[in-house]
Amino acid sequence: MAIDELTAAVDELPLVDHHVHGALRGPVDRAGLEGMLTESDRAIPGWMTQFDSQLGFAVRRWCAPVLGLPAHADAADYVALREELGVQEVTRRLLAASGVEHFLVETGYEGDAILSPAEMAAAAGARADEVVRLETVLEDLARSGVGAGELPARFPEVLAERTVDAVGLKSIVAYRFGFDFDPQRPSTSEVVAAAERWLRTGGRVDDPVLLRFLLWTGVDRGLPLQLHAGYGDPDIELHRCDPALLTRFIKLVEPHGTDLLLLHCYPYHRNAGYLAQVFPHVYFDVGLAVNHTGARSAAVVAESLELAPFAKILFSSDAWGPPELHHLGALLWRRGMHAALAEWVAAGEWSTSDAVRVARMIGRDNARRIYRLDQR
Repeated sequence: MAIDELTAAVDELPLVDHHVHGALRGPVDRAGLEGMLTESDRAIPGWMTQFDSQLGFAVRRWCAPVLGLPAHADAADYVALREELGVQEVTRRLLAASGVEHFLVETGYEGDAILSPAEMAAAAGARADEVVRLETVLEDLARSGVGAGELPARFPEVLAERTVDAVGLKSIVAYRFGFDFDPQRPSTSEVVAAAERWLRTGGRVDDPVLLRFLLWTGVDRGLPLQLHAGYGDPDIELHRCDPALLTRFIKLVEPHGTDLLLLHCYPYHRNAGYLAQVFPHVYFDVGLAVNHTGARSAAVVAESLELAPFAKILFSSDAWGPPELHHLGALLWRRGMHAALAEWVAAGEWSTSDAVRVARMIGRDNARRIYRLDQR
């Protein structure tokens, strides 16, 4: 009976996905879909299929029944039915089946290709709020013709305007440089000199001085600041994305009272758990890794529960594009949480009531508190 109570509590928990992107706006063929079932940006070799991966198997096992096919349906049959149903129906079914009640949607990457926060809310019958990417705001400002000398004063003003209704900020410094940056706040003269160099060449912002400027401006803004850590596409150099490299920056931020949220973190999720334990303003999740580890995701979820206080762990999917990722992010997290908690309850290590309470904390309540969602 205790396990039945836990099962119902985890399966029926309305989740807050604290870091997610929009679902695809338009249709996608098999090649396009497969390209979104991997973090690689390279062409998939013709002698293989991305459906032969943990994520690919999870799509066939768990998403096929939502669309009306048997579990483990053939990949060709799955893609054919997906195309027959159409993008809107596929999205509606998979988002609704996720059981997510509130999406915190990061809008900084290829926003024209995916649903906006309002469109995500409508498609899912849920709430949605925006998380704003710092680098995108600066790149938009550069395109407006701002001069290097006015950039240090103008960017905080633009960021404040851009985030009036946002619940959080996000930085991809891990992609653009790595975490082994000088943690100190740069001086105005350093920012102007770096801006002069960058504005002459244009393109995406990857200058370490400007990236530090963005981070510290984000800290000053005071909204929860998300930092992608660990595993990601080939833009990153993985060994430079270990969140432990952020320790000095974390210490410098602490007196300012801004919360830092380490996103995904795999394979450094244990390091993230340590940081979340020892610093009151640090939190983490294992979102991206849950989808991509598929049937092994329960082990990753269990490992995320090893060290950090449970009030410091959150749920996210980091889904971008195919709504399969939004659905699986929630489903596999639920399965992983249930597997870990049920084992501990059955062994007498935990009470059922404590297990249910922790599932609710991580799946919903921690995000509500950190992002002040109940005040909106």
